[in-house]
Amino acid sequence: MPEHAQDPKTFYVTTPIYYVNDAPHIGHAYTTVAADVVTRWHRQRGERVWFLTGTDEHGEKVLRSAQEHDMTPQAWADSLVDGAWRPMLATLEVANDDFIRTTQERHTRRVQAFLQQLFDAGFIYEGDYEGPYCVSCEEFKLASELLEGPGGQALCPVHHRPVEMLAERNWFFRLSQFGPALLEHYADHPEAVAPTSARNEVLAFLRAGLEDLSISRSTFDWGIPVPWDPAQVVYVWFDALLNYATAVGLGDTDPAGAAMFAATWPADIHLVGKDILRFHAVIWPAMLMAAGLALPRQVFAHGWLLVGGEKMSKTRLTGIAPADIVDTFGADAFRWYFLRAIQFGADGSFSWEDLHARYTAELANGLGNLTSRVTAMLVRYCDGSVPVAEPGPAEVAVHEAMATALADADAAVEELRLADALAALYALVVATNGYLTEQQPWHVWRDVDTDPTARARVGTVLATAADALRALAVLLAAVMPSTAAAMWDSLGAHEALGPLADQRLADAARPGQLPAGTTVTKGEGLFPRIEESA
Repeated sequence: MPEHAQDPKTFYVTTPIYYVNDAPHIGHAYTTVAADVVTRWHRQRGERVWFLTGTDEHGEKVLRSAQEHDMTPQAWADSLVDGAWRPMLATLEVANDDFIRTTQERHTRRVQAFLQQLFDAGFIYEGDYEGPYCVSCEEFKLASELLEGPGGQALCPVHHRPVEMLAERNWFFRLSQFGPALLEHYADHPEAVAPTSARNEVLAFLRAGLEDLSISRSTFDWGIPVPWDPAQVVYVWFDALLNYATAVGLGDTDPAGAAMFAATWPADIHLVGKDILRFHAVIWPAMLMAAGLALPRQVFAHGWLLVGGEKMSKTRLTGIAPADIVDTFGADAFRWYFLRAIQFGADGSFSWEDLHARYTAELANGLGNLTSRVTAMLVRYCDGSVPVAEPGPAEVAVHEAMATALADADAAVEELRLADALAALYALVVATNGYLTEQQPWHVWRDVDTDPTARARVGTVLATAADALRALAVLLAAVMPSTAAAMWDSLGAHEALGPLADQRLADAARPGQLPAGTTVTKGEGLFPRIEESA
């Protein structure tokens, strides 16, 4: 594994902030878990990390949802944040550093200051807007994007619902003048939008020319008031996009806030779904350019989770709650499955059958069985104590597999090839299981009373397998934190080597770290069998 220089800048990763018009489904969880795995991996490298997620609570869609439930928008937002969105993070064992809500004073104040700055600089003017608007997307639509529905109705291409025609006197952002600068930026920084399909979409959109953007609404009042025109509220996307900067101290003049912003901005990775790519790769960088701020290093647009061939959506009644899966399979299996089964950046289909098959094959029969039989044999043959190893060619091959898993997984995480990273880690599970099958310590033990070399050979094999489990615990900590912690404790590694969180990836593949004599215990099975009917 190559050494990673200690960058004084904090490694900063964000998810989108999620609309509170309804409870989260596994599409939201997918993005959040991916961000959590990436940030946990960088923490395990020893880097300083900041991971932001949160909720988008303004806009007409939230207002209407609140009205449907006979609640005020703030009460509706509070009930969902406390009852659904924060609990989702706990359910999935997400270790975010901050949770921003767009109704928080810190955000509202900083949005108004940012907007005033752009107004004073001449980037905002008053004008008339007339055209189609999708409330579900909270997006002004181009006529060319719309689908034709029954009776000639114009439909949103994402939600397949009729768009509404708006005619308002609004404030506009001079988005059109930033097209050339954005094209130049993406030519100079090809990594700034990924994957390639997303980059190509953004470039094509920019080359077609940009129109100025209406950034206020006057027909409802659920939003941040425009500072110089309180009769209007800030367009929800212009408000929401700013969360990435307001959360880390945008515009703060106090020393602590200014230091936070200087150490954290720009964001290293904005993880977004591909349906909101243009907001993040066109509007957001143009806003930052207008304010003279650095642009994010990368916007990565992942694909959709599909159920029955359709995008995961509460609106389309294809949403599945994360708890529906976690209650049966556990949080770690959830985290493993979605990042292992779907190539991050592409669309992927979810099915209960595939989840059960991978759980059984890779987790129960693979990692779980490996951990169980190694610790059981250490207890049975070695009195629960790590023996002395005398490595030979077969053991060196395991050590090489450890180094390969680390190097391949690290390179893949760096490029957000998360399925490839998990495949590299699972290759070490396969290699270690194969090593045990070839060496057959249970068979060698039969000759322990007649062959003076048998006991030492069994000890070497089991010490080597335990060391591979130690490496796996460190490498899997970002993906399956509870499983990795259970493995670490079962191996006695906490007492021998210290907390799992303090282990560094760069050292994970170095063999022989578990001292001889370390006490090993056989814990509960990591992944209990689940009947197919589940």
